[in-house]
Amino acid sequence: MKLGIAIGYSGRHLNIPMDLIQRAEALGYDSVWTAEAYGSDAMTPLAFIAAKTERIKLCTGIIQLAARTPANAAMQAATIDAMAGGGRVVIGIGVSGPQIVEGWYGQPWGRPYYRIKDYVQIMKKIWRREAPVEHDGKAFQLPFHGAGAMGIGKPLKSILHMNPDIPIILGTGNESTVRLTGEVADGWLPLGFLPGTMEEYQPWLDEGFARAGDGKSMDNFDVHAGVAVVVDDDVKRGLHSLKGDVALYVGGMGHKDTNFHHQSMTRRGFGDAANRIQELFLAGRKEEAIDAVPDEWIDTKALVGPLKRIKERYPAWADSGATSLILRHPDMRAVETMAEVARLNQGG
Repeated sequence: MKLGIAIGYSGRHLNIPMDLIQRAEALGYDSVWTAEAYGSDAMTPLAFIAAKTERIKLCTGIIQLAARTPANAAMQAATIDAMAGGGRVVIGIGVSGPQIVEGWYGQPWGRPYYRIKDYVQIMKKIWRREAPVEHDGKAFQLPFHGAGAMGIGKPLKSILHMNPDIPIILGTGNESTVRLTGEVADGWLPLGFLPGTMEEYQPWLDEGFARAGDGKSMDNFDVHAGVAVVVDDDVKRGLHSLKGDVALYVGGMGHKDTNFHHQSMTRRGFGDAANRIQELFLAGRKEEAIDAVPDEWIDTKALVGPLKRIKERYPAWADSGATSLILRHPDMRAVETMAEVARLNQGG
């Protein structure tokens, strides 16, 4: 089992925890993941991290599709990968939500399925440089020939000879987009993934693999599962420390009727709790929303407690079907503990 760390996006002040990243690399961690919402971006920190590390994979988890054209995303990824020595960049892509897409980026929500599909296909065409890029998709066209076009756009081939094999990972969770992930992507950042849920997703991925052809299967496909890790002898305290993020995302991240985190919690049997969290959060009663998050929900999606308890609960994640575990916003103790638990640099 490979391990990674997700450092997320910055709050009020930009913070890239290089001590943590360098320690993770020294311990044998495979990857570091950045993110973006509507503040710091996910790409720029990778260049900074690349300059201060040697081998750890440089991943976005995720870049928002609406933030860049596919060509610009491909250019940024390839440039950073070249500066990092090649073979280190992994691009995770997601659609975000309509509040950010329309409210921050000023773009229509549209049909995310086709936007994702076109986006990935264009990026791969750019990196491979097999011909000047032409793409006539349902969401994106190169050259552009829609409303307002002058009609003189020209297919172009990248001047930079790019790494043609930069992996693309998609952050998806519903049936149609998970199936698409299996078809067009090199890996998956599953939304709502827990131990025991792979059997739900596997048929969707298999349908995507079949569409892709060329022998594509789980043998050449990565699944990066996110897990929070809190090392604390007081289990209840550790669980409570994670409730703020759940309250924020389930309660207030997205429109009341279009909140993917609320939907995920509901799908896993915690619908009543999700509704109560959202009700309290949107009423401005944030502390009550935090208290309304069930311990059981946190415990299903995290590794919390003293070393012994984490070791006991880790095998469920190791056997979950994921190829790597991404620690979400870990501290140094969590990074070092998980290196021991997963036996990094110890032959297995």
